[in-house]
Amino acid sequence: MFTNHSILVTGGAGFIGSNLCENLIKLGNNVVCLDNFSTGKISNIESLLKSSYFKLITGDIRNLEDCKNAVKGVEFVLHEAALGSVPRSINDPITSNEVNVSGFLNMLIAARDAKVKRFVYAASSSTYGDSEALPKLEEVIGKPLSPYAVTKYVNELYADVFSKLYGIECIGLRYFNVFGRKQDPEGAYAAVIPLFVKQLINHQSPVINGNGEFSRDFTYIDNVIQMNLLALTTQNPDAINTVYNTAFGDRTTLNQLIGYLKEFLAEFDPEIKSIEIQYGPKRNGDIPHSLASISKAQRLLGYNPKFNLRDGLKEAVLWYWQNLK
Repeated sequence: MFTNHSILVTGGAGFIGSNLCENLIKLGNNVVCLDNFSTGKISNIESLLKSSYFKLITGDIRNLEDCKNAVKGVEFVLHEAALGSVPRSINDPITSNEVNVSGFLNMLIAARDAKVKRFVYAASSSTYGDSEALPKLEEVIGKPLSPYAVTKYVNELYADVFSKLYGIECIGLRYFNVFGRKQDPEGAYAAVIPLFVKQLINHQSPVINGNGEFSRDFTYIDNVIQMNLLALTTQNPDAINTVYNTAFGDRTTLNQLIGYLKEFLAEFDPEIKSIEIQYGPKRNGDIPHSLASISKAQRLLGYNPKFNLRDGLKEAVLWYWQNLK
């Protein structure tokens, strides 16, 4: 059991961060949440605000003083704060770089100076870039296809350098298309699953970019929580100062995905079954296929994901039905 520790979760009001905060507090830990609410939402952490185990700091990782203030007295950092979305980074590469690279470096410096025990950070499957090899192995990457992918790869390089120069323990988790409760369906850069769910609930026709045969390793949030806890707690020296794929290890096309969503949502509203799907142009920076090898995480961390796509989608669809209606 991972309990009675003090952990900083940057981006703790975001989708993944707020789920991590909840889980860590349930385990009996003290959690500090640092967020500037550019994409995070106060509603994601509302249930935690009255908890004596939870402390909210409104601040920005682009400000070194905010980072230093947030790490005071904490043993571990879960660095989730970032500006996600490939299209967002293509439209505004400067801000993505400021948050994802400069902000990341600020957090590393603050963690180093505060002598934090371990720094676990959100890396990304976008790092695999133009590599066509499947499944994706941590040691085999290609060239980045977007500014976002560049920023997340730079994070890995900085973490590696800091571990070697300053002795800070760093573990990167390359997230593969994470989905689940609290993922925001609103906005221009909404992830595909909550966006499709919202549209189907509203009897709107979702638009798939391309022909729908691009595939992804969709990963339910509870598998991601498990990986973060394993990264925080491992005592295996071979498991530290490296990166891991954080996924289920299976791939699903967008056409298959929309079929599952219609199937599960039709249990609440049968008319959803007959909603037509539209197809649009491919998006710049999108990789055709993504499938993770999770063997490294299984071998070194004991990772054993509990939720496949269908099981995770059932949970997610129920949450959205209860919260979007």
